[in-house]
Amino acid sequence: MRNVLSVTSECVPLIKTGGLADVAGALPAGLATTGWQARTLLPAYPGLLDKAGAKKQVFTFKDLMGGKARVMAGTVDGLDVLLLDAPHLYDRPGGPYGNPTDFPDNPVRFAALSYAAAQIARQGLSDGWKPQVLHAHDWQAGLAPTYLNLGGRHDVTTVMTVHNIAFQGLAPAAMLGVLGLPVSSFTSEALEYWGQISTLKAGLVDADAITTVSPTYAAELMRPEFGMGLEGLIAHRAGDLSGILNGIDMDIWNPATDPEIASYSVTSLKGKAKNRKALMAEFGLSKIDGPLGIIVSRLTAQKGMDLIAATAEQFIAEGGGLAILGSGDPAIEDQMRLLARNHPGKVGLRIGYDEALSHRMFGGGDMVLVPSRFEPCGLTQLYGLRYGTVPVVAATGGLADSVINANTMANASNASTGFQFHPIDALAFGHCLRNAALMFRDKAAWSRLQKRGMKQSLGWEASSTAYAALYERLTK
Repeated sequence: MRNVLSVTSECVPLIKTGGLADVAGALPAGLATTGWQARTLLPAYPGLLDKAGAKKQVFTFKDLMGGKARVMAGTVDGLDVLLLDAPHLYDRPGGPYGNPTDFPDNPVRFAALSYAAAQIARQGLSDGWKPQVLHAHDWQAGLAPTYLNLGGRHDVTTVMTVHNIAFQGLAPAAMLGVLGLPVSSFTSEALEYWGQISTLKAGLVDADAITTVSPTYAAELMRPEFGMGLEGLIAHRAGDLSGILNGIDMDIWNPATDPEIASYSVTSLKGKAKNRKALMAEFGLSKIDGPLGIIVSRLTAQKGMDLIAATAEQFIAEGGGLAILGSGDPAIEDQMRLLARNHPGKVGLRIGYDEALSHRMFGGGDMVLVPSRFEPCGLTQLYGLRYGTVPVVAATGGLADSVINANTMANASNASTGFQFHPIDALAFGHCLRNAALMFRDKAAWSRLQKRGMKQSLGWEASSTAYAALYERLTK
């Protein structure tokens, strides 16, 4: 068994704000079947030490970015975790990044996580465990390969995974000393980004390999409309770049065993009608003759939520209805409130996030709408496929990689699993919704579409195998 240290700011089932946590929590179990043991390092936010039963001290720091710290080992739901217990950095109320706005010392907090990862990778733990691979996730762990390289020669290979390049971990140049970074690293060839420090860029420069969460997103990142100013660097490192599509936890997301819904499966969809009725009642929706579309999303322009507002009137006029769960941009939240006010019984809205409710929405919805302007991978459309809730997606990133468009040829060859639209604007989205609503009227064709989606391989087997193969190449 070979070892990989996975470094992340969040991880299911301990702490979650987005898809990063799902990936960090699911990948280790998949890797175990390939001969790699992963231990996951993340901050010991309040309550996590108890939640993980982390009572074994395996590493200590006399001074980690301004205070004493230790690494505590624990296990939760079969996941081996290493919790960086640094009260001066992480023992505070609120989410992992702020309360409610970002903590001003976030650059220090996550530099500390990266530095701890580098030291563990170099020295190993007191229980004898030492990784051959350090796998850093997103900007919060971006400095880990940098710190490891700054310490001189080492025998650990490094992987940097970009989950969303829009978040780059920026800090003022004046913080170089505070973060323990040499002035010589502040160049355009290293971690300097438009006069600031970019921890994500540091990882992209210093890691031995770069991955992102879908093949299409990997290609998109080399283009200026997606690369957020880093497209040149990524194109330069194209030979070290891989796009590996995320998977989902097939046990947690399983309509046959989900405790939140009436069960159903690909062999019998009868329970889905019962779930639809219950979901409509929960959202206060009345008779909807067309498809019931669900939206489980951050309410932001990146997620294309303004396109929902622009096309909803037409969709409702054609018999459709909407159940919306999410929060985000106050202006878009207000757009959704206005939709619900103007269309009582046809549009239901819940501002916020509720994991259990999201399961009920996938169980009862006919379609899940994902009109993102860019989407590195996306998990929402995968949950939709799993639950027979047909995805309607923009043709970008992982959405394009995971949903087969219901065009004439794909339908004729029994290959289609959902609907794609491009370009990503209201005109194309509205046309796509009309096509979906038209197919919905053909119950036999719709059922075939649902079942093809439910039969897709959506777990972590293929992704884990791809990561293991990458680790193998790097360690050889």
